[in-house]
Amino acid sequence: MPATVEGRMDRLATVRRVTRGIDRWTVVRIGIVAGVFYAAWLAIEAFGRPYEFFDMKIYHGAVVWWASGNELYEFIQPDTTLGFTYPPFAGLAMLPMATLPVAAAGWINVLASIAALAVVLTALVGPIAKRCGWPRWFAVGLAVPLAAATEPVRETFGYGQVNLLLFALIMADMVALRWLARGRANHSLVGRGPLARFFFSGAWAGAGIGLATSIKLTPALFIVYLLLTKQWRVALTAVGTALGVTVATFVVAGHESMRYFTSVLWQTDRVGAADMTPNQSLAGVLARLYDSVETPGLLWLSFSLLMLAVGLSRAAHAHADGDELTAFTLVGLTANVISPISWSHHLVFVIPAVLVLADAALRRRGASQALSGVSGLRTPIWFPALTGLRHAAAAVGLYVLFVVSPIWPYEHRLPEVSHYADGLYGALMENSLALAIILLVAALPWRPGAEPAFYGDSPALHFTRQRNAA
Repeated sequence: MPATVEGRMDRLATVRRVTRGIDRWTVVRIGIVAGVFYAAWLAIEAFGRPYEFFDMKIYHGAVVWWASGNELYEFIQPDTTLGFTYPPFAGLAMLPMATLPVAAAGWINVLASIAALAVVLTALVGPIAKRCGWPRWFAVGLAVPLAAATEPVRETFGYGQVNLLLFALIMADMVALRWLARGRANHSLVGRGPLARFFFSGAWAGAGIGLATSIKLTPALFIVYLLLTKQWRVALTAVGTALGVTVATFVVAGHESMRYFTSVLWQTDRVGAADMTPNQSLAGVLARLYDSVETPGLLWLSFSLLMLAVGLSRAAHAHADGDELTAFTLVGLTANVISPISWSHHLVFVIPAVLVLADAALRRRGASQALSGVSGLRTPIWFPALTGLRHAAAAVGLYVLFVVSPIWPYEHRLPEVSHYADGLYGALMENSLALAIILLVAALPWRPGAEPAFYGDSPALHFTRQRNAA
């Protein structure tokens, strides 16, 4: 037998040994995940923008300036009017990157953000995959590139932003609340060490929100939500963490802390004009509608209070019905709406919003299929085939909107170009992401019993236990 034939047969035998025991569907799933990663990359190329770690250059330049003995909030990035705007604790946390080149700091942030996104999606998608009988690795493998293609995530990567790291801190508390509700410390952790029992018991819930608030003030709205829903221990942990970190920062960097809280915090013009297209908050919408660089103050305050009441009220109802994920999502989206500045890369809570809508569609369809077999039950002709269709369509539409991100083709800047230069359609597109999150705050559905976060018995938790037992 020729040597070439023998070599080919040896290679085939090696492949068979390696692939023996691997299910063919596993190979198919790996191929699908690879295809989705490639499609996500093409989407980023098609709809993303040129990224050069613009924000990371500001952070890096500011901490290098500070480490050289200068005042942190005196730094201005060359060729811009922008400086460091975060609380001083964020400056301390970023200080180690002063020893790195800016490109290295940017790529480390990208890798850390991807890891944070993967961990969060594992926690959020895992229960859905388990209920539907999908391999968790496959579901997460699809979710990560799909999320990476959206406007908030790709902008966070490209600008060197910290949004996904803060997102992970906040969602860690939601997972801790999940563990508290399940009481895992009472059964599955017996025999483990005290550190493991403490961690998986969820007793530290609130620390993530407290740390996030110390780095950026907008997560403080989650503390308000915790107080509103009477989750006292978690709220106290969050407040204690934020105060403890802030006081410790005063000890280490007293001058910068005093200047930030007495001066820099109130200088809203440090981050840019309200009407800038990437500002997809309510304030940005109103400024653009008025074709002004400034937001009409009283009108913004009135509508902000209304959206705050709607968002927190709906979040509290979602919590009471046992859906903590939707409650957290509503609070995050409400913070985006009412903040004076919410750049498009801040809108990361649209990711769990898509998941909530998709899961609501799956749950409704599953329930309809179960009911369709009940004898004597009269149902509409569309039942169950189209049940959950509107939630699925909303999930797909929301996802496509945040992948395509139609704000950029209609970007305008005063006084050179009016925000009405492209007519009504252009104005709608320029405000489309903001309008979407406002609509989500008002209409995002919750799923009773899906994510309970109670310390004792409650109707929602009792319902969930019965459903899981069945």
